[in-house]
Amino acid sequence: MTDRAFAVVRAGALTTVQDQGRPGHAHLGVPRSGALDRAAARLVNRLAGNPETAAVLETTVSGCAVRPRGDVTVAVGGAPCPVTVDGRPAAWGAAVRVPAGAVLDVGAAVRGLRSYVAFGGGIAVEPVLGSRSADLLSGLGPAPLADGAVLPLGAAPAVPGPAVDAAPWPGPPEVLVLRVRRGPRDGWFTPGALRALGTAEYRVAAASNRIGLRTEGPALERAVPGELPSEGMVLGAVQVPPDGRPVVFLADHPTTGGYPVVGVVREDDLAAAAQARPGTPVRFVPYG
Repeated sequence: MTDRAFAVVRAGALTTVQDQGRPGHAHLGVPRSGALDRAAARLVNRLAGNPETAAVLETTVSGCAVRPRGDVTVAVGGAPCPVTVDGRPAAWGAAVRVPAGAVLDVGAAVRGLRSYVAFGGGIAVEPVLGSRSADLLSGLGPAPLADGAVLPLGAAPAVPGPAVDAAPWPGPPEVLVLRVRRGPRDGWFTPGALRALGTAEYRVAAASNRIGLRTEGPALERAVPGELPSEGMVLGAVQVPPDGRPVVFLADHPTTGGYPVVGVVREDDLAAAAQARPGTPVRFVPYG
């Protein structure tokens, strides 16, 4: 039995394996997937001495707990949360050595939604289309963590992670500002609806997930009735379903859809969307 593995003690509400995703397969109906807060995933990998593309754990709200079979360096980042090793406080945002058999507990997020856990050597589940990411929409990649599951780790890095703390996390946005370029189907909405998109205040809906950030707020009025034939969708697309409330497509979004897309959010703004809790005010700011 190899010691390059860990057992899941507490899976949490939703914990998945993620890396930087599998771009380039939309023509096959496969979205990019990958960590929703890609910068946070890259940072914890650097702290653990890994390449930025190594697979990590992405937790949602309630964290998780694992027991490594061998000594391993870990780093926890993203949404701030309490971290303990066998019940003793450990650092968040820094490399931490976890002895074989000890329980690493990543607690509930204090702010934001998603924390990231890197293990020295990375999580070595079998890649699918070049990525180890779990895609919740298509079912590609490893299943979400379950209590008692055992996941393999890669070989320990030759060079340990940097002995420095991470830069202070900016925290979840008090107001989620999403810069949006209008189109390609903005002509399907009335002038009043387009003004409302850029001026009204929306809020993050509780039904948001890795597929899309749903909003609550004014319905966008259609100028064109009916629906489109299914057409290609991109990361950050702002699709408007029949209820008129915009949905921002995130990493596990479908690659096609028949509801009109009123605009596309800049990719740089999507990490903040990944950390915005339900009820957070949302502003769509036109640009370009």
